[in-house]
Amino acid sequence: MTSLPELNLARKKPRNFLEWKTLRRWDRLPKAERSIPGYLLRLAREEAGLTQKVLASRLGTSQQAVAQAERWQSNPTIAFMMEWMRACGRKLTVDLEQVS
Repeated sequence: MTSLPELNLARKKPRNFLEWKTLRRWDRLPKAERSIPGYLLRLAREEAGLTQKVLASRLGTSQQAVAQAERWQSNPTIAFMMEWMRACGRKLTVDLEQVS
């Protein structure tokens, strides 16, 4: 099986979540789109089987705040993402690698 070349085309507008999730499952996301924080948060919540309202309750925040955090443009802190993942029964890990 031959792999297709990865195109690095800049997107003019955000990809919707369903398209992002499908391309992620197929391992066809461009490198720059593989770790969109808001979409990773939503994916974790959905895979945990939680609604936005239930997760908001676990986090001590509102459903609207959860919805805002799950957007393409969101920019959550690492501490916030760690708490979110913990509420979803997951663990967030961050690696720092030396580049040459």
